[in-house]
Order: sequence, then C-alpha cells, then structure tokens
Amino acid sequence: MPRIIRAALLQADWTGDKESMIEKHEKYAREAAKQGAKVMCFQELFYGPYFCQVQDPQYFSYTEHIPDGPTTKRMQELARETGMVLIVPMYEEDSDTAGIYYNTAAVIDADGSYLGKYRKTHIPHVKGFWEKFYFRPGNTGYPVFDTAVGKVGVYICYDRHFPEGARALGLNGAELVFIPSATSRGLSEYLWRVEQVSHALANGYYVGTINRVGIEPLGEDDFYGQSYFVDPRGQFVGDVGDAYKEELLVRDLDMDKITEVRQLWQFYRDRRPDAYADLVRP
Repeated sequence: MPRIIRAALLQADWTGDKESMIEKHEKYAREAAKQGAKVMCFQELFYGPYFCQVQDPQYFSYTEHIPDGPTTKRMQELARETGMVLIVPMYEEDSDTAGIYYNTAAVIDADGSYLGKYRKTHIPHVKGFWEKFYFRPGNTGYPVFDTAVGKVGVYICYDRHFPEGARALGLNGAELVFIPSATSRGLSEYLWRVEQVSHALANGYYVGTINRVGIEPLGEDDFYGQSYFVDPRGQFVGDVGDAYKEELLVRDLDMDKITEVRQLWQFYRDRRPDAYADLVRP
C-alpha cells in the first residue's frame, strides 16, 4: 500500500487583531481536518501582522512563552480535537530570560503533545524586514520531529535563502519540511518558485511553503501568496495558491516518492563532506 499523507497549508490575510486571527486559523484547521488532512502548517507569526515592516517596541506585546503560553496550549487542544499534526509559528519570549525574543515554530503532534520548537536561524535586517530589532538568531539547530505523519522539519522565511540548513534537515532525516513565510511582492517574488523547489530536489523530501496575502496596515507592498507543496522530484503537488486571495490548500503527498527519488539520485551517497571545510569558515 502506498503511504499517502494528506497535508494542508493556509495562506491568510490579517484580520486586525490577535484573537480573530487565531479564531480564523482554528476554523480553517477544522475545515482541513474535515477534508482529511493529517498535518497542517500556519504562516509565519500567524496570529499577528507582519510587524517587522517597522521598528516599534509596542509589538513586543505579541510575544508568548512556548510551550507554556496560552496559544500553544490552545493549539494543543486544537490538535487533539482535529487529530492533526500542527506546525504553529509564533513570536516567542525566552522562558528563562525576559526580553529575549525569537521567531519560532512550535510542533504539536496529532494527539496534542508538544514535540518541540524550531527558532528561525537567519535574521534579515533591511528596509521592510527589520527583524533584528525583534528577534535573536535561533539556537535550536535544525531539529526533525518524529510525528504521527512522519519526520517533519521546519525552516522559516529568510532561512530559505540558505541551502545549508535545508541540507541539515535532510541529513537529520526530514521527509517533509515546512517553510512558513511573510514575503512582499517587490523584493523576492521571482525566487519564490525556485528556492524551495531546489531544496526539495537537492534533499529528496517534500516541502510545504506558505506566504501571506494582502496588504497589511504597516506595509506598502502586498504579500503575494502562491503557497505550494513540492515533491522530491521538484514538481508542484496540485496548483500553486492564489497570488491575492486567502486560500486553504489541501494536498495528497505520496511519501513513497522520497525513497524512489533518493535511490535514483544518490546525492547523500555522493556528498563529499571531507571537501567542504571552506564552507564553514566565518
């Protein structure tokens, strides 16, 4: 029997407040579960606006502890209710040190158990993406979580420009990597359908990647959506998401393709780590 995993992504526009944004995601999660999805990823910083378009300390109020904060607990209940694995990107305050913040995704198993978190490793700081004002670079490495649907990894937005972490996730056993993002139309739209496809091809795993949609009050450019799943052959699974409208994407992923592709393209066998020392020089 083929191993088929039904997976979901939500590209959403900003509602105007945190509570209604959480409620929207809960509604779509229930809809995804009704359609048979067993794993779902939300977008980067899912319950807030993308506030990094400005530098303003008022947005520190969006931070929560993970896993002890209220939204993680609420998402654990949602995972139990729907029977889905949930990847939930949030704005995290370090539990040990007040004022230390991370761009983080919590990974919750289908029974509601908290499996762990990934903290965004690469932090941009350019016009419209003033992220170093809000986030410390992540210190989790590249964990892969053993979930009810298989081995899941997470990479977040700007991370996708760096192939090193994408390879590390593959070496750590990832079968499905989620890349939640908030990317505006003017800066990197032409890269959107190239980089994540390349990660899937080079590493022989599935990628599910999300971008927001719409124009938010803090920004001039709109988020261009076009969320998608891509298989280990580099082929889109179904249609790419709409460029302007909110959309729930639910797709069937044939996980047997991972073994098929890795046995055809022996990239892991033919790697030469003994020849790569220069790549890790500062």
